[in-house]
Amino acid sequence: MRKRRRRNTIIWTIIGVLILIAGWFSFGPGIPSKTQAKTVTVGVVSQSKQDAAIWKSVAQTAKDKYGITIKIKNFTDYNQPNKALKSGDVDLNAFQHYAFLKAWNKSNGGGVVPIGKTYIAPIRLYSKKYKKLSQLPDGATIAIPNDATNESRSLFVLKNAGLIGLRKGKTLVTVADITKNPRNLKLKEVGAEQTGRVINSVDASVVNNDYAGPAGLGDKQTIYVEPVNKDSKQWINIICAKKGQENNRLYKDVVKAYQTEKTKKMTKHYYGNSQIAAWDIKIK
Repeated sequence: MRKRRRRNTIIWTIIGVLILIAGWFSFGPGIPSKTQAKTVTVGVVSQSKQDAAIWKSVAQTAKDKYGITIKIKNFTDYNQPNKALKSGDVDLNAFQHYAFLKAWNKSNGGGVVPIGKTYIAPIRLYSKKYKKLSQLPDGATIAIPNDATNESRSLFVLKNAGLIGLRKGKTLVTVADITKNPRNLKLKEVGAEQTGRVINSVDASVVNNDYAGPAGLGDKQTIYVEPVNKDSKQWINIICAKKGQENNRLYKDVVKAYQTEKTKKMTKHYYGNSQIAAWDIKIK
């Protein structure tokens, strides 16, 4: 009788241990908690203090309104975030515009999709010789970046300024696509990083925002600002997800947390007119 009781005790002890083990794997570290499941990692590139402040505000909104924890992963170059997104190292990224994404997907077999707009940073035509666009003389020399993406963008700037005409129906253009040049402008193609440095040796230069500041170029030297229209909509920056995740509810809520009046005001505060919130602007 005692042997039977002892055997029953051992059996029930084993059963209890098995139940505890099953519970551990069901509710312990093996299965993400609700908090873990609502953490979203966003990849960015060389984040500035201003951008960090904006994303800190977005993260607070995401936490307070949607219960989402946003983690930022900073990359050092533009080749990394899309690869990290496809491999699952990050959930979203926010560093590129539509044109960059289109070119990257074409070269890398696709797999990355936009899920929300953030901002556009209009580039400018600068001059240290002239105060107004109308003062540019016939035959003026204008420096433009020589890489495919920035050259195309610069040519559209000159087109919208009324200085040249471009072949219709193309979103990526080169100097070969110039159809009109009534003022016989001479376009000097240089590296994007050189466009600000050559400002003193040309009549005007189209300079990316990254290089304008270091070259001492600002509102005083600006003679034309890229408009926000159908030509420039491809330069709107975006939040992106891995293909197949574009309808993920968490990711949509992160976009909502970004696209707020508070974010718009912070963008204006930190960047003035050099960076414009783009999710609700009307494209003409």
